[in-house]
Amino acid sequence: MKLWDKGTAVNALIENFTVGKDRELDLYLAKFDVLGSIAHARMLATIDLLTENELSELQAELVEIYRIIEKGDFRIEEGVEDVHSQVELMLTRKLGDTGKKIHSGRSRNDQVLLDLKLFTRSEIQKLVSAVSELFEKLMAKAEANKQYLMPGYTHLQVAMPSSFGLWFSAYAESLVDDLVLLQAAFRITNQNPLGSAAGYGSSFPLNRQMTTDLLGFESMNYNVIYAQMGRGKMEKTVAFALSSVAATISKFAFDVCLFMSQNFGFVALPDELTTGSSIMPHKKNPDVFELVRSHCNKIQAIPYQISLMTNNLPSGYFRDLQILKEVFMPAFGELLDCISIVGFAIDQMSVNKDLLADDRYKYVFSVEDVNKLVQQGVPFRDAYKMIGASINAGTYEPGREINHTHEGSLGNLCLEQISDRMKNVIQSYDFRNIEKAFEWLLEQH
Repeated sequence: MKLWDKGTAVNALIENFTVGKDRELDLYLAKFDVLGSIAHARMLATIDLLTENELSELQAELVEIYRIIEKGDFRIEEGVEDVHSQVELMLTRKLGDTGKKIHSGRSRNDQVLLDLKLFTRSEIQKLVSAVSELFEKLMAKAEANKQYLMPGYTHLQVAMPSSFGLWFSAYAESLVDDLVLLQAAFRITNQNPLGSAAGYGSSFPLNRQMTTDLLGFESMNYNVIYAQMGRGKMEKTVAFALSSVAATISKFAFDVCLFMSQNFGFVALPDELTTGSSIMPHKKNPDVFELVRSHCNKIQAIPYQISLMTNNLPSGYFRDLQILKEVFMPAFGELLDCISIVGFAIDQMSVNKDLLADDRYKYVFSVEDVNKLVQQGVPFRDAYKMIGASINAGTYEPGREINHTHEGSLGNLCLEQISDRMKNVIQSYDFRNIEKAFEWLLEQH
């Protein structure tokens, strides 16, 4: 079944190529297609394109299809092109002509726009929750290890004193900014395209504000051409936000791989979280973090893939946009898997608590000793030269006392302030409004 079928058979080779992976990927969109159809049907009844009895029948059957999807029993049948066709086919089988009326005032174009936005909103909610959990694990590790010092590096050279508390909470605060960026992408996603039809509106007197409210959207894409132009733009914007989260996790993974190596020995994982070598019995490899790094670097490429697929398209719909699903939709699950495994590993991670007692790190205290001289009245440049001269002469012995007090330093991590920032960012996502809208739609039958 094809919604555009006019009785002319399509060559099987062409059909298989044009359908592509839609039938597989559309399963992820199925429940959102049903929710959109319920909202659309309720709106059609208010403009006399459905009777109250027809609306009641459609709504009850759509809720039943939703339950089938929730149980995992929904399938797109052989010969059926996509999820939109499958849902309409199921309605028509049960309700006859009433099922055929559901498509009035919409196109597959605004159906898939809507489904993708509802899917993306849902995936962003999962991602915010997962990032929040990872944030809490990093913050807990920072609090538990804030007193243990480690060397900080510039140019991969020992530089200044740092701490494990400073290191863990740096990545926690990075996640706060990642969720700020994701929030901007969420707000672009959270606009209703339904009613734009094929990109030029409809002669039916559609009530687009009604479907906007029913589906829990913050607003709508008012201009119907822009609503269609939003396909690709929404995916690219969200992909940039996903890549920001991925970049934070990838950098952390790189640090862990480096810090676990024998030449560093800053952190360790239990043997059961590492892998070995087929010929070297001593090996304990951080494969998890190497794979996380690669997955996250792959995710960082997605915005550029989408850009290359869409940057030479004029306004209006083109089939090129179909392929966006293949690179965009799986990215959420891939990133969520990385966040989950990193959080699990962080829980098991231990730190080397006596690092700076090793003389190889004694020069890490040189800036501390320069600053002590400055506090005694020595001009900074003279103090710098004095300590530098003792280092060059091989007579330098560090004081090893550290007193950092300013905001964000290793002696004042500002963990409470960072936590408050994260709490405020998460609270500004209006997920509950969306949940209530969906609950109401599913109860009205």
